[in-house]
Amino acid sequence: MRELLQRQVNNRLLRRFPEDAFGLLAPLLELVDLPVKHSLEMPRKPIEHVCFIESGLASMVAESAEGKSAEIRHIGREGIAGYPVVLGVDRTPNKTFMQVPGHGLQVATEDFLPILEHAEVRQLLLRYVHTCELQLAHSALAAAKLNVHQRLARWLLMCHDRIDGNDLPLTHEFLALMLGVRRAGVTDELHILEGMHAIKSTRGNVRITDRNKLIEIAGGCYGVPEQEYERLIEGPEPEVVLPVGRPGREHAIVAREPGSCLRD
Repeated sequence: MRELLQRQVNNRLLRRFPEDAFGLLAPLLELVDLPVKHSLEMPRKPIEHVCFIESGLASMVAESAEGKSAEIRHIGREGIAGYPVVLGVDRTPNKTFMQVPGHGLQVATEDFLPILEHAEVRQLLLRYVHTCELQLAHSALAAAKLNVHQRLARWLLMCHDRIDGNDLPLTHEFLALMLGVRRAGVTDELHILEGMHAIKSTRGNVRITDRNKLIEIAGGCYGVPEQEYERLIEGPEPEVVLPVGRPGREHAIVAREPGSCLRD
């Protein structure tokens, strides 16, 4: 692969790496295709690679002992697959695989771990993990307090944040996994959102026609994790310097709608 320039990468975390740390990591990164169903993390298997997703959409899925499964979060160009290694964990019961094809920049875990000794990189990635925890928390909140079509609106917004354009190539199978419902019930929920003029659904595709309407439908369970990502990852330097360092930013934050930073 030709020399990788930081300004050319799409991944939001890589673009926030300190210049010296990116220079150390860049020669170790391998450009990889990420087709549909490609596995990024296997349950209870060692995490052999960390992948900075450049395009496409990955699903992290939790599975019960009885084999029941549900999607718990998305990963796109705002994040990385294999992030448990940031916490000193070498494997996880969850699985992560591609739902929408794309490509990424992959590095072997053994080569990635030394980069964590860089204080600003460690701080940046721990902040990212914090936003991942918030996504999980708001997924639990949505599951407990929202109707299914409201939860669908939230998930579609999260997909929209991570995929270019307004057409989301999402199958009914994937939507059922996102919502934790039977596949047969997905069509009814899509029809509700269509009736509210927020989306247009066809086979294997959902077109976002009114993003603001989706935000309204999501009932407040969308936006807080996205704003926290913008504050911690996309935002300016904090005034207080923490002992473990922080990512650098020199320009002032610009107020944008929740999640809009992920769609730049």
